[in-house]
Amino acid sequence: MTASGLTAIFPKSSRIQASADFRANRENGQRLARGCLLANWQTLPPESPSRLGVVTSRRIGKATVRNQARRMMRECFRLHRRELLEPVDLVLVARQSIAGRGFRAVERDFLRLLKQTGLLPPSTGSAYATANTD
Repeated sequence: MTASGLTAIFPKSSRIQASADFRANRENGQRLARGCLLANWQTLPPESPSRLGVVTSRRIGKATVRNQARRMMRECFRLHRRELLEPVDLVLVARQSIAGRGFRAVERDFLRLLKQTGLLPPSTGSAYATANTD
């Protein structure tokens, strides 16, 4: 359970894993960069579930830095996927500036990015701040 009382799950069905899916998203989808993240996305039919793919290159840093970046990007998506205006296949690419950033900074860039793409409503706020207000 999370602080907000929701079950913290991110099932395999919510992940993009096949290289063909990554390639199709890159070739047919839209692209936008904001802060420490770059997003490639492709809208899906209304009944489809949204999925996330994460890319971290070795230029970001050592394995521990790349793993931390992946965890933060997945957590941002997990916290906000119910707020998406339409189902999407979203591929997040970590830029070098993600190294050394905290979760709140990454979430802020994630929210700005998705609001600019029109995938999130403008009123969406940080789930982390909402979950920890007592």
